[in-house]
Amino acid sequence: MYYTRKNDQAVLLPMVEHHEGLAQEPKIDYGLHKSTNPSTFHQLSTGYSVFNVGICDFTCPVRIPEKNGGSQQTVASISLSAKRPASQTEAPVGTMLTLLFAHLPDIHSGIFSALLQAVQSSLKASEACLEMRFPYFIAKKAPISNTTSLMEYQCAFTASTQNMAEDAGEPMMEVVVPVTTLCPCSKEISEAGAHNQRASITLRVRSRAMVWLEDLIALAEACGSSEVYALLKRPDEKYLTEWAYAHPMFVEDVARKAAQAASRHPDITWFSVGVESFESIHAHSAFALVDSESMG
Repeated sequence: MYYTRKNDQAVLLPMVEHHEGLAQEPKIDYGLHKSTNPSTFHQLSTGYSVFNVGICDFTCPVRIPEKNGGSQQTVASISLSAKRPASQTEAPVGTMLTLLFAHLPDIHSGIFSALLQAVQSSLKASEACLEMRFPYFIAKKAPISNTTSLMEYQCAFTASTQNMAEDAGEPMMEVVVPVTTLCPCSKEISEAGAHNQRASITLRVRSRAMVWLEDLIALAEACGSSEVYALLKRPDEKYLTEWAYAHPMFVEDVARKAAQAASRHPDITWFSVGVESFESIHAHSAFALVDSESMG
């Protein structure tokens, strides 16, 4: 496992050797497509047997199926890569974009398998990988006033030709869910109050059947000291403050609870949980990482 930052936000990325292509972010777009001279490409490829090449940060509209039977239109950033023999000199970007445009504007996880197979076949690649990152919105009611507001969650689907076959056509899913954590030590030593802060749970899963984003988000939200809402009235704030105070949790507690919940899900075959707590009175963040293979 490793811990890094991307776009000035924490990214918790477990490394699992034998889940190659899913547990790691695709290494793509080395800039080789910028050379239109095949001889130049050949010079670059000398001494290498395989290049992983492609495109990244391709923004387009996508459709995400909702648990209630509808669908949500959002905007995704797509990265697409292919492992190709270094002897292949034709630029892959035009082919990749043509295949992507053929599915616009209806790009969703249901077409990943066909799209990846088309990329693999067209480019004579040993493997093709795709990552789609997007914001997903859920209407959420405040606990006391029932005020409704939209919560945004950062989500991702990741797939490869190799792993789509292994996982019954299901991509790896990722949700990033904000929660509140309240420090048990601070509560114990203080006469009044305790330091608390927003934390972020990054949950990644592989599954044998479709798992709804709503279910993964709800699973993660139940694992903090309290949930986070976009809009609250004063009675809601009082309720959530007191609820968090009654349920203090270290960052390790949050990760453990989320891992236990994921392990009980009947369709999840592999998972990783990363939690970062943005400490309110410290000049650092705290984090914890666990995956299904590290649980005893």
